[in-house]
Amino acid sequence: MSATRRRAFVTSVGDLLASWNLPHATGRVYGLLLVTEEPTSLDAIAAELELSKGAVSTAVRQLDSWGLAKVIPQPGSRRLLVEATGGIESLLEASHSRARTLIAALRDGETLVNPGPAQDRLRDVIGLFAGYVDVGNQILSRHRQ
Repeated sequence: MSATRRRAFVTSVGDLLASWNLPHATGRVYGLLLVTEEPTSLDAIAAELELSKGAVSTAVRQLDSWGLAKVIPQPGSRRLLVEATGGIESLLEASHSRARTLIAALRDGETLVNPGPAQDRLRDVIGLFAGYVDVGNQILSRHRQ
């Protein structure tokens, strides 16, 4: 992969994950890890992405907490290596969890309105998010098989 295509890919992943409310730097780090063959150091990530080591460290902690990256300690050293995992399911599951919370709040709102347009709107939105969660669960279920 050319350096230009690699940079474009890393930026695209950063943009995508930023649209899911993750910091752009975190998405860029994940994009880089996805196309890096071997576990890599925080210093190497920082140099390639032109980010501070602190920003990379924060991004790696976030990715690790989401199950998108694995941190590999080096015996006898403070140096850490990082590699991407296939844990995109964690992001989808978290998104579904937020959607279920929204559905519950919207269902509470149904009691505040009389039958009519407002109630119809609430039910449409609830149906939309419930469908999103159902389809996502089906996809995750098939993926795990």
